Amino acid sequence: MGPRIGSDEAGKGPVLGPMICAAVHASPSVIPDDIDDSKRLNASTRRRLRETLESHTAIDIGTAVIPVAQIDDPRTDMNTLTLNGHIAAIADLDGVATFNGTIVADASDVSESRFATRLESRLIDECNGIDTIALNHCSIEARHGADEDDPLVAAASIIAKARRDEQITALAKEYETTGPIGSGYPSDQKTRAFLRRYIRTNGKVPACARRSWATVDDIVESIEQSSLSDL
Repeated sequence: MGPRIGSDEAGKGPVLGPMICAAVHASPSVIPDDIDDSKRLNASTRRRLRETLESHTAIDIGTAVIPVAQIDDPRTDMNTLTLNGHIAAIADLDGVATFNGTIVADASDVSESRFATRLESRLIDECNGIDTIALNHCSIEARHGADEDDPLVAAASIIAKARRDEQITALAKEYETTGPIGSGYPSDQKTRAFLRRYIRTNGKVPACARRSWATVDDIVESIEQSSLSDL
C-alpha cells in the first residue's frame, strides 16, 4: 500500500485549552504495530509513540492549533473549526502539494459524506496551491471512528492528543497558584473546582477557558447567585 495521509483532532470537547489537529503522511508499513486510537492509550504511551513517530524519517507530520479565542468566536462553529483544523494540519505537511494518494480523516460531522465533500472542496484553496491534477487523483474519505481502524488516522490522533497533553501541562504550571486544573474536561470535578476558584478570586474567567461553553456560564451564574444570597 502506497503513502497515505490520515488526519484527526484532539480537544474538541474540553472547556480548557486549545484544540489540536494533526495529519500524518506515510506508508502504513512504517507505522508502529502498537499504534491505536489515542483515547485507548494512557499519557505515557502516547508520549512514547509520539516520539517514535516524530523521529521516523519516513513519516511526515503536520499540526494546527485552534486557540480558545478562535473557538469562542461567535462567527464560527465547531464543525467548521474542526474542518479548518484538519485542512491546516494537512497543509502543514511537506509533500502535500504533489500528493495523489488517499486522504482519510476522522469525521467530526454527523455526516461523513458532508465532511469529506467539504474537505475536498477546501483543499485546493488552503493547501498552498495544491496541484489540481494531483488532487483529482486523490481518494478523500471521512469516517467516524477512523482513528480506531486506520493506522495513519490513529497516528494523527496520538500526535494531536500528545501535543494537547503538553498544552494542558503548560497551563497547569501557568495557573498553579490557583490550584490543579485537572484534565480540562467539563465532567472533571478538578477542572470545575479550578474555574470556581479562579473566577471567585479574580472576578473574571481565565483566558484558558472557553467562555462560550455552558460549563463556564453555569459556574459564573452559580457564583453570582451565591454572592447575591450573601447580601
